Amino acid sequence: MLVLNSQYNTHSHTQTKSRVSVSLKMATSIYYYLLLTLSFIITLKLFFRFQSRRFKNLPPGPPTLPFLGNLHYLKPPVHRIFAGLAASYGDIMSLWFGNRLVVVVSSPSLAHECFTKNDVVLANRPRFLTGKYIFYNYTTLGSASYGDHWRNLRRITTVDVLSSHRLNSFLDVRKDETKRLIEKLWKDTRNGEFVKVELRSRLTEMTFNGMMRMISGKRYYGDDVEMNDVEEAKQFREIITEILSLLGASNKGDFMPLAKFFDFDHLEKRLKNIAKRADSFLQGLIQEHRVAAGSNADSDTMIFHLLKLQETQPEYYSDLMIKGLIQVFTTLSLGNLLTKVVSVQRSSNNNLTQFIHGSYLYIIVFIRNYES
Repeated sequence: MLVLNSQYNTHSHTQTKSRVSVSLKMATSIYYYLLLTLSFIITLKLFFRFQSRRFKNLPPGPPTLPFLGNLHYLKPPVHRIFAGLAASYGDIMSLWFGNRLVVVVSSPSLAHECFTKNDVVLANRPRFLTGKYIFYNYTTLGSASYGDHWRNLRRITTVDVLSSHRLNSFLDVRKDETKRLIEKLWKDTRNGEFVKVELRSRLTEMTFNGMMRMISGKRYYGDDVEMNDVEEAKQFREIITEILSLLGASNKGDFMPLAKFFDFDHLEKRLKNIAKRADSFLQGLIQEHRVAAGSNADSDTMIFHLLKLQETQPEYYSDLMIKGLIQVFTTLSLGNLLTKVVSVQRSSNNNLTQFIHGSYLYIIVFIRNYES
């Protein structure tokens, strides 16, 4: 009995010792995990503090979260979120969207300074993934940063493409597209009854057709597209729809550097594919105009005009520059379309003149005077 009892005590002591050892290992592991987490949070805090110190005299802003910054504030309705923050932090405040600094202006006078006194300082564009693929590696007017290249593009646009003389020469095109819209609306209401009309598609048709007739001389929207251009029109509409969906996509890698290693939603792959399709389509339009110019065909489109200038200054008016301008103008036509839709649907709002100004910044700038 004594021997058995001794063996039992030895075995019990071994088990106790083993349990203590396991507990110590678990405690050590938990300690290391906590230490690692704490170190990670401190590192991120120091990183954001360092980022803040890179920019002196920053406007006040809400506290940031590690890694996200102030991205957690971007939830609908965004304009009310900004209005609440502006009430707390003033007419000008700083926000961090991941590692990107954003300054939100909520005062008309400060907004005026942004576009007058500080226009050169604020002229640079952020380098998003869409600009790399869709806008030819940040070389178009809407994606290039301020500098010699941007100034040259601006000169070409204002002097050669969108001058008063060039715009007046397309007056008949704009009149014709407006007339087509009115005729279609009249057909919908010719019975003399009030009819509910969906305007977005009609304004899309008028805007893009007007723009593309000035650019290439072709209509791509509506039932009255020429039979020779039906397949080409379908391809154009598909490209525009995909580009607009990708321009509105939120790429996490644009704001959080670590997310660049992961292609969320296959966004980069989709951008590469649509950029290739769009480039091929635009190059086809240019080549078609080049062939028509060689056969002495009479045309007054933007592409034809730029190809004429290309003959004398090929270093400036390259095919890449022409395709970039077309991309920018189709994007501008979208902004023009959104402005028209809002102005038609909300024309009774007293603050609409301030709200609609063709720029997303003004939606933020006048947000405190806008209520929905």
